[in-house]
Amino acid sequence: MSLSDRLAQARRDRTAEPDGDSPGGQSAAPGPRKRRSTRQDPFADVRREVHHALIETLGPKLYDARLTSSDLEHRVRQTLQEVLGAGDMPLTGSDRARLTQEIADDILGYGPIEPYLRDVNVTEVMINGADQIYVERAGRIHPVEGRFADENHLRRTIDKIVGRVGRRVDESSPMVDARLPDGSRVNAIIPPLAVDGSLLTIRKFSADPFTVDDLVAFGSLTRVVAGFLAHCVRGKLNILVSGGTGAGKTTTLNVLSGFIPEDERVITIEDAAELQLHQEHVLRLEARPPNIEGRGEVRIRDLVRNALRMRPDRIVVGEIRDAAALDMLQAMNTGHDGSICTVHANSPRDVLSRVETMVLMAGVELPIRAIREQVANAIDLIVHQARFRDGSRRITQVTEVVGMEGDIITLQDIFAFDHSLGFDQDGRSNGRLKSTGLRPNCLTKLAAFGIPVDPSVFAHERPGW
Repeated sequence: MSLSDRLAQARRDRTAEPDGDSPGGQSAAPGPRKRRSTRQDPFADVRREVHHALIETLGPKLYDARLTSSDLEHRVRQTLQEVLGAGDMPLTGSDRARLTQEIADDILGYGPIEPYLRDVNVTEVMINGADQIYVERAGRIHPVEGRFADENHLRRTIDKIVGRVGRRVDESSPMVDARLPDGSRVNAIIPPLAVDGSLLTIRKFSADPFTVDDLVAFGSLTRVVAGFLAHCVRGKLNILVSGGTGAGKTTTLNVLSGFIPEDERVITIEDAAELQLHQEHVLRLEARPPNIEGRGEVRIRDLVRNALRMRPDRIVVGEIRDAAALDMLQAMNTGHDGSICTVHANSPRDVLSRVETMVLMAGVELPIRAIREQVANAIDLIVHQARFRDGSRRITQVTEVVGMEGDIITLQDIFAFDHSLGFDQDGRSNGRLKSTGLRPNCLTKLAAFGIPVDPSVFAHERPGW
C-alpha cells in the first residue's frame, strides 16, 4: 500500500474509530498487570511510513556533526512537509500539523514524551511501559494520552537518552541513572527486571532554576528561615539536607548553594550532574558506572577523595548513599567546612542513623562511639524536608547538631513546622515553619566569621511569621 493509500485509510479509520469502552477501542494488555484503556492510534501506520521516508530522504544528514541543532530541525521539518505534500493525501491542516510535530519530536527529541518535557508545569514524567504514561503537575499524578508505538520504540528512546551521556542499558546492565542536557534526572529499568515492559522515570529540572524567593512564594520556607540559612552557608556551617524521595532535597540544595560567596572554589560531586550553580568558580564532577566488562567504575567516594586534592573551598555532594559518608565526614573534620550534601531519611534523628550505617559500609572497624563523635563534630545543621499529601514540598525542621551526651548525639530544633493549624478546603496545609524559641549554639561560630544574627529571629512568637 502506498503512502497516500495509508493516509487515506488512516482518515477512514479515524472517522470510524470505536468507543474506548468497546473491545475494539482497547489495546491488548501484556502481562497480568491491568493497563489503562487507550484508543488505537489511527495514524500509527502512516507515521511509520512517513518516518521511514524521512530517514531515506535525509540519510546521514541526521547525524552530521557539522549541522547545528537549529539547522537540523529546519531540514527535518522542511523534508517532512515535502514528504507529506507528495501525492494526494487527504489530510486536514490539524492532522498535518499533528503528524509533523509528532514525527519531528521522534526524530529530534524523545518521541511522545517530548511535549511533556517542554511543558513547564510538568515536574515528572513516568513511563510504565509503551502504552502507559503519567505526568506530575503541582504535586499530583495524572495519566496522559501519549503512548509509544511499541516496546522497541520505547527502548530506542531510552537508548537515545542514556547514550548522550555515555551510559548504556541492556540485558547485562538493565538499570541505569542518567540525565538530560538540562540536568533533568533519568532512571530507566528494562526487562528482564521490569516484568511488564521497560520503565522510564524523568524528574524534570526547570531551565530557570528555582531561587530562594520562589521557595518562599511556594511556602516551602519563610523569609526569616531563608535569611538564617543564608547566614549559615556564608558562615561555612556543614549542612545536610534530608528528606524522602521527591521531597525537593535537590532543589533546596541548589538554593542553599546559591548563598556560597562568588570568590570561593566550589566542587560539586553527583551521580548524574543536575545541580545548577551560578557562581563562576564551580568544578563539576560526575560518577561513572562500570563498563560492559565490569571495569572503569568511578564512585562518589572516589570523587570525594580526589576533590580533597583540588584545593576546594566547598564540596557539594548531590547525595550521600554509601561509604562516601566516611570520606565526607573526614573532609568536614579536616578543615573543609561549608560542605553541603543530601541524605535520604525520614527525620533529622534518622539522618544520624543513616550516616552511621553508611560509614559502616566502608568496611572500617570503628566503634560506634567513634563514629558518632565524628558525626557530631562534622555536621552542624540538618535541614529536613517533606512532601505533604497535597503535593506541596515544605521544610519541616531546621535542626542543630549540638554535640555528645554520653553515647548519644544531641539535637535541638531551631525551627519546626506547626501542623496544628490543620488544612484548608482544598486539602492544603495551613501550617507554617516557626521558631522553637531555642537559640542555636552555632551563633558563636557565625560571629567568628563576622556574621552577626539578630537574636529576635529565634523568638518563639515573632510578628510576621
